Amino acid sequence: MVRTAIHRGRVRGVALALILAAAAPAMALDRLDFAVTSGGESVKKAARGASLLLAQQADGATDAQDLFAAARADYARILGALYAEGHYSAVIHIRIDGREAAGIAPLDAPDRIGTIEVRIDPGPRFAFGQTRIAPLARKTELPEAFAPGQPARAGVVEEAVGAAILGWREQGHARARTSRDTILADHAAATLSTDIALDPGPELRFGPTLVTGAKRMSVARIVKIAGLRPGERFSQTELDRAKARLRRSGVFASVTLSEGETLTAEGLLPILVTVAEAKTRRYSFGAEIASLDGLSLSGYWLHRNLFGEGERLKIDGAITNIGAGTSGLDYSLGFTLDRPATFSPDTTASLSAGIGHQDEVDYAADTAQIGLSLRHYFSDSLTIRAGIAYEYTEGSDPGGDFRFRNLSLPIGATWDRRDNAADARSGFYIDAEAKPFLGFGTTGSGVRLTFDARGYRSFGARDGATLALRFQGGAITGSSLLDTPRDELFFSGGGGTVRGHPYRSLGISVTRGFGPAFLIGGTHMLAGSAELRTRVTDRLGVVGFFDIGRVGVDGFFDSLGDWHSGAGLGLRYETGFGPIRFDVAAPVQGSTGDGVQIYIGLGQSF
Repeated sequence: MVRTAIHRGRVRGVALALILAAAAPAMALDRLDFAVTSGGESVKKAARGASLLLAQQADGATDAQDLFAAARADYARILGALYAEGHYSAVIHIRIDGREAAGIAPLDAPDRIGTIEVRIDPGPRFAFGQTRIAPLARKTELPEAFAPGQPARAGVVEEAVGAAILGWREQGHARARTSRDTILADHAAATLSTDIALDPGPELRFGPTLVTGAKRMSVARIVKIAGLRPGERFSQTELDRAKARLRRSGVFASVTLSEGETLTAEGLLPILVTVAEAKTRRYSFGAEIASLDGLSLSGYWLHRNLFGEGERLKIDGAITNIGAGTSGLDYSLGFTLDRPATFSPDTTASLSAGIGHQDEVDYAADTAQIGLSLRHYFSDSLTIRAGIAYEYTEGSDPGGDFRFRNLSLPIGATWDRRDNAADARSGFYIDAEAKPFLGFGTTGSGVRLTFDARGYRSFGARDGATLALRFQGGAITGSSLLDTPRDELFFSGGGGTVRGHPYRSLGISVTRGFGPAFLIGGTHMLAGSAELRTRVTDRLGVVGFFDIGRVGVDGFFDSLGDWHSGAGLGLRYETGFGPIRFDVAAPVQGSTGDGVQIYIGLGQSF
């Protein structure tokens, strides 16, 4: 009886093991060979990038069913990648343990896969023969690559058709489409010829703007912000600008615009606007620390749609120089109320006011200001601004007490063509402002001019290195040094100008009457920065930088001014919403250095 019991237990154990083995996925892949027999590096890179098999291998996948499905899908994926490179006679073999994957029926999928061999012969690269798209709207520009003799990449054909249709849409033909497309590949001559006919359709004009999805936001205000005028000729550019205006308002989480299917009785084309409103309130908090400048804290509270017509109320505050070695505590509190589509769909009006306290190396003062401004958006990258503001400052310096009062009319422009404002790798940024000010009492009158220019260029393998340059400066004319409000004067030093030197350490030494000498800002300033940023991994980067600056009184290069510079190394860690910055800098030139300094913050330094 005992033997029988033991025997039955063994049988049950063996049966259970067989059942588990049958139910468990086959976890085996001995080898995956992937070869492209000809073509340049771009072709090989495209084929490998399209392969699901290689992606699964990188992820460590070994399940036979998943590998089999990926192998069958790879034929079309790799072929599409080769078409994109201009290869239309490719031969692709994907063999699973010696069997062509395309010939294995899905119901006969292998339970176990040992080896997979991928062999790709791209064949010759085709060139364009005939390239005909007609009719074309006037001023239509087709891609230069869409011409006889050029490599016949599939994407170029799509780009050319898109440009041709866009040309008609810009001329009011909203329903332009292809009516015939004949694409012939001559394998003997390795050429690809196209004969594509377009149907422009009728010229149409904008009709009513119809809105869906609005909850708190006024529909009438949405229509006004979009800015599409009924009766105006349809244009893709105007449609895109309307979408940009609505997104720029900050009220919506998503915005889509589409054309209606049916014309109105007047023959106008309705535009359908679908919006999803974002949460009305938003909070933000930021921090930055430097070894000598101390800790800076900032934050704001934002209401996106205060009165239901797109108004944005922002209350912001900051406390800076906490624990700074060379100056006291600064703090500020202010508000800004923005109203989009004021006077025109592309103009935003802003009312702002604020108070603050500054405890700097050369002076301590309380400040207050109130202003009204207009910002006009010529495009997504170019804006101009103008306003009027009253500013009040009262404080003291080693020379005694002072009080400044002035009315200013700042006018400025910003041209921002960066690919990413938080971590730019290409493009440029230019900001310039002229601020005429009229002083009251002992305050002088004059003009304050500033500019800030930045450029970015990436290079190297996968554009992994970026050269970033910055040039900034300012000048005050018409007002003497001591008659100019202290917070309008220029300093150099710290994270915004020259790292490696203390914050606002480079200025001008002056005396008032028979009092002691003390440091104030200058009326002229120049500063430049250069950074070389490289990626070590997808998230980690290394930066080398050099900063230089100069402050003067009677000019940019007067005898009272001086230069200083600093250099250092930094680390960047990508977080998804901007890199964390850690910089270590030391003085190179000048008498204002105070040893090595450390800077920590969010986002690139510029």
